[in-house]
Amino acid sequence: MREHRKLIQSIILTAVLLIGGYTIGSSLFAKEDIPREGSTAPDFSLTALDGSKVSLSDFRGKAVMVNFWGSWCEPCAREMPAIQRQYEKWKDKGLVVLGLNLDESKVTVQSFVQQTNVTFPVLFDKELRMRDRYAVRYYPTTFFIDRDGKIVKIAVMEMDDAFIEQTVRPMLKL
Repeated sequence: MREHRKLIQSIILTAVLLIGGYTIGSSLFAKEDIPREGSTAPDFSLTALDGSKVSLSDFRGKAVMVNFWGSWCEPCAREMPAIQRQYEKWKDKGLVVLGLNLDESKVTVQSFVQQTNVTFPVLFDKELRMRDRYAVRYYPTTFFIDRDGKIVKIAVMEMDDAFIEQTVRPMLKL
């Protein structure tokens, strides 16, 4: 009886060690890191509202704002005019804004874009893959990416004109 109990305890201990080792090893050697300030922004290729394919890598050499938003998100809707104004102000200096919509219908997004007079590219993150890849948990979230493809700032908040300008200016080297 005692030997049987020790055998079961040994099997349980071995199983716990194997599972723990696998869990630790898989997180240490994961292929995809969570994007952080200072890391390279993961590339993506998504369909835009106009049907074209847009990739982040298309804009290497430019300063890029990637804004994760939804029309149902009140802070997202409130910050959209500030993003549009800053886009208009800085686009000729090399600023690109990409709005990644979080799985809404084309009709809903088109209506929102028309109501808010958004002119920067709006992309569809249909299966929320980029949201997950960028580890976005709160809305709105905006990634500011420099000309070399490095993330210089992650804003998990409703932004205003002053915040956007103070973040974008150094990226444009002005």
